[in-house]
Amino acid sequence: MLRIGNLPLPVGGGMEQLRGRAARVLGVRPGALGELEIVRQSIDARNKRDVHYVYTVEVSMPDEAALLRTAPKGRVTLVERTPYTFPAVTRRSVTPPVVVGMGPAGLFAALLLARNGLPCVILERGRDIDRRTLDVGDFWSTGVLDEASNVQFGEGGAGAFSDGKLTTGTHDARISAVLDTLVEAGAPADVKYSHRPHVGTDVLRTVVKAIRRELAALGCDIRFGHKLTGLTVSGGCLAGVEVEGSQGESYLLAANALILAPGHSARDTFAMLREAGVPMERKGFAVGVRLEHRQRDISLSQYGPAWAQLPPSDYKLACHLPGGRSVFTFCVCPGGQVVAAASRQGGVVTNGMSHRARDGENINGGLLVGVGPEDFPGEDVLAGVRFQEQWEAAAFRLGGGSFRAPAQRVEDFLQGRPSEGPGMVAPTYRPGVVWTDLSPCLPGYVGEALAQSLPLLDRKLHGFASPDGILTGVETRSSSPVRILRDAGCQSALRGLYPCGEGAGYAGGIVSAAVDGIRVAEAVATQ
Repeated sequence: MLRIGNLPLPVGGGMEQLRGRAARVLGVRPGALGELEIVRQSIDARNKRDVHYVYTVEVSMPDEAALLRTAPKGRVTLVERTPYTFPAVTRRSVTPPVVVGMGPAGLFAALLLARNGLPCVILERGRDIDRRTLDVGDFWSTGVLDEASNVQFGEGGAGAFSDGKLTTGTHDARISAVLDTLVEAGAPADVKYSHRPHVGTDVLRTVVKAIRRELAALGCDIRFGHKLTGLTVSGGCLAGVEVEGSQGESYLLAANALILAPGHSARDTFAMLREAGVPMERKGFAVGVRLEHRQRDISLSQYGPAWAQLPPSDYKLACHLPGGRSVFTFCVCPGGQVVAAASRQGGVVTNGMSHRARDGENINGGLLVGVGPEDFPGEDVLAGVRFQEQWEAAAFRLGGGSFRAPAQRVEDFLQGRPSEGPGMVAPTYRPGVVWTDLSPCLPGYVGEALAQSLPLLDRKLHGFASPDGILTGVETRSSSPVRILRDAGCQSALRGLYPCGEGAGYAGGIVSAAVDGIRVAEAVATQ
C-alpha cells in the first residue's frame, strides 16, 4: 500500500479532485487508482488568503515498488498495516472478571474480554445513558442534583457529556482498535482521520448504547445502580467485592480479577481503597475556569475570511510563566456550552460539551493552571481530593448556594473588579451564573497565573483575551487527584486488583482511557 502525503485541496474540493491530485503525484491516470482511503485531514490556515485542506491518503496499486521509485521523494512511502491482535487467552479461572465503571476504560476492557470468550460482570453506580441524560437535564434545569446519576457517573462516563474528543498524545497500536470499534458502533468515519477528531455528545450516546448491546449479546452481566463499596481479601489476593445494589441491598460478589475503572470523581471509592490499604499516591492535576467566546470571533481569528466555509475552529494554547507555573487550554468545545458537572452536594464544578454539529453560538475551553502535591493541604493520599472540594465549595458559596456558577468578564477579571453582567458574549452555563469577582473561588496563585497568561495567549490567538470573554468557575476535574499504583502487569500489590483508566491515574481522555482498558484486559486474559 502506498501512502501519499501533503496533498492540498481547496475549501469545497471533493473526493474526485483529491483522487486526481493523488494520481498526479504517482504519475498515473485517476481511473488507474485503486480504492483511496483518507489517513489524515487537517486545515492549513497559515496564510489567511489561502486557507486549504491538507490530506494524507493510502492507495493499493499494482507494482507499488516501481511507482515508489519514480514518485517524488518524501511524498510517497510504502506502508504495511498491522492490525491489532488480542493475545491468546490463558486465563483458566471459571470466576468471571468484574469490571467497575462504564466509562471508556471499563467499556473497552469488558468488550475486549467478552469478544475473546471472557464475559464479565459489569458494575456501574450510575444509570443507563437514556435515564442519565434525563437526570442531567433535570439538574441543569432545576439545580436538583442526583449524586448517583450526573455528568460524572453513569453509562459512558464523564466523556458522555463532553465534546467526545478523540485526540490523544499517545502512539499505541491499540488506538486503531478503539477507533474502529467506535465507528462500527455509529461514530462518524472521519474520527479515524481528522486532525482533531470528535464524536459529539449526542452521537456518543448512541455509540455507548451500541457497545452495551454488544456486551449483553456476548454474555456480560450489566448491573446499573450497583456501587462497589468494599473488597474482601484472602492471603493477599482479592477474593470478592462488596456491592450496594440498586435497591440499597448489600451483597458479596466472588471476584479474583477486578478491573477498577471508577473515573476521576469516585472520591468515595478512593477513600475505601485507602482504608483497605491499597497502595496509592497523590497526583498532580490542574484547576482554573471555563473561558467562553463567540465562535465566529475565534473562527475569524483562526481562519480569516474563509471561516464561514469551514468547520468551527478550535485552539490549543499554553504558556510557561516566570514563576514556574504552566497555564494551558483544555477540552476545547467549539460551538458548545459550559456545563454543570458537579457530582456531590455543595460544590460547583464546570466542564464543556459540544454536539456533533458544533453549531452553538459560543466556543468554550478550560483555562487551567497546573497544581501538584506541594499545593495540597496535608500529607494524606487524598489531600488532592480535599483541595478540589475546598475550591468547589467556595464556588458554590460564591454562586449563591444553588449550583449557579460564579462568572466574570475577562476585562473585569484583569482589572480586579466584579462584573455586573455580560457584554457581547452570553453565558451558556445552566442553571445560570452569578456575576461577581472570581478571586474567592480560586487559589491566589491560580488567579495570578490566569491573569498573567491571558495577554500572552492573546498574542498567539488574537481575541483570546477579548474584554467580553466570560470566565466561569471553577474547573477542578481535569484528571484524577490520585494514582492507584500497579506493576508492569497492571496489577496492584493486592493481587487480582487491576486499576485502570483516568480515575486510576493512567489516562487523560476518551482514547487513552479506552487504550488502557484494552491493555488491562490483555493482562487479565493472560494472567
